[in-house]
Amino acid sequence: MSEQTALQTAYPAIVTRGDLGHFIDGGWHVSDGERLDTWNPATGEVLTTLARGTSADVDRAVASSRRAFEGPWSRFTPYQRQMALHRLHDLVDAHWEELCLIESLDVGVPLARMHATKDWTLRLIAYFASQATAGAGETLPNSMPGNFTTMTLKAPVGVVGGIIPWNGPLMSEWWIVAAALATGCTAVMKPAEDASLSVLRTAELVMEAGVPAGVVNVVTGLGREAGAALAAHPDVDRIAFTGSTETGREIIRASAVNMKRLQLELGGKSPDIVFADADLDVAVPGAAMGVFANSGQVCFAGTRVFVQRSIQDEFVARMAEFTRQIRVGDPLDLDTQLGPLISDKQLERVMGYVDIGGREGAELVVGGRRMGGAHANGFFVEPTIFSQVSNDMRIAREEIFGPVISVIPFDTAEDALRLANDTVYGLGGAVWSRDVGTVNTMVRGIQAGMVWVNCYGITDPSIGFGGYKQSGYGWKGGPQHIEGFLYQKAVYINGD
Repeated sequence: MSEQTALQTAYPAIVTRGDLGHFIDGGWHVSDGERLDTWNPATGEVLTTLARGTSADVDRAVASSRRAFEGPWSRFTPYQRQMALHRLHDLVDAHWEELCLIESLDVGVPLARMHATKDWTLRLIAYFASQATAGAGETLPNSMPGNFTTMTLKAPVGVVGGIIPWNGPLMSEWWIVAAALATGCTAVMKPAEDASLSVLRTAELVMEAGVPAGVVNVVTGLGREAGAALAAHPDVDRIAFTGSTETGREIIRASAVNMKRLQLELGGKSPDIVFADADLDVAVPGAAMGVFANSGQVCFAGTRVFVQRSIQDEFVARMAEFTRQIRVGDPLDLDTQLGPLISDKQLERVMGYVDIGGREGAELVVGGRRMGGAHANGFFVEPTIFSQVSNDMRIAREEIFGPVISVIPFDTAEDALRLANDTVYGLGGAVWSRDVGTVNTMVRGIQAGMVWVNCYGITDPSIGFGGYKQSGYGWKGGPQHIEGFLYQKAVYINGD
């Protein structure tokens, strides 16, 4: 068997085909522009190449989505849209192993972690399918003279631009694609240049589910080029973005061109508060994996672990022991728990913060090194714990987006809240305690869009989450998410 034949047998077609373009108007569109390499982060080797989208490519995709929105897609009933989502649910289920492999190769997520997200992803699609028939207006009383009937109606906002991150594109895209299909909107997706393959493959499945051409388009390329063009496009009605706070500010400025509606999930530096009465058998692995999951590349990772001073030494020792047992390695090995970072650039960023932590006087307890040996060519870094961290250190204030924990001591509940809220971010937070009063105080006092009690990072599509302060605005999940894809109109009917 030739090397190329072996590669095609091992890798999905979306990886091995050499002519990947944008997915526009129901098929592949090869851009005339330059191409971008996308890398396998576990090996440091080029996986394939992508089209480098231009403003002209974005124009073409937006025009396609506008035609679909005003044309065939507008004639789909809520039931028909719901059935399309059900078919898509079943296609994702049937192709799950393929999608997992694509994501693992492209992003470095361990296959075992990808397998564990299947139920959540299918529940997300199923939830939005249930919402296709749920949007309703109201008939309202009025006080006008005469015979007037008054009501409100809800209608899809139009073309939605989805700009999603590289840390989990297969999961991230459904917040936009599934909601657009449920409400009758159309979507132009711009995945991160580091991880576009699962989004491109999903666009093919959308067509297979019987959705009209143009309802979901995908333009690949750089954020500062294709992403910026999408954010500023005058014929895009809404932008849903997940990424850095800095880029979020740029999108807010760009949205002014036509007053786009926005949903922004931005950065985080979430507090995870452990009290002395916590069950450490649960809190230690829970707080550790609240950071180390996905190699720390999670926006709401609980990277500031506040530990009550009386148990700090024990807690740090137990967390260090737990961390040493984590299996870091080849994402395709089902025993692997942590994979690589997404890129060499991200690796340099994380290692830079490890150096900063040492210079600031934090104590490196475990980790802190790039992995060598069999993993020397990949973008692997050991899961890392710093203790003796103060809340004013850069490693405690700036988003690292890697597997780096800062352990910060506190004395009282009031002290914990003051430290937890001393940040520009407000995405997530957690408390570990057996005391109901303590839990109630923390839940009410933590300034964040999500708060967990004796657990970390749990989300449900029907509940959702959102940000506070500079972690963004707009809700993801639940009925409020659907409302973001609709606008409301008042109707006055003169019965005379």
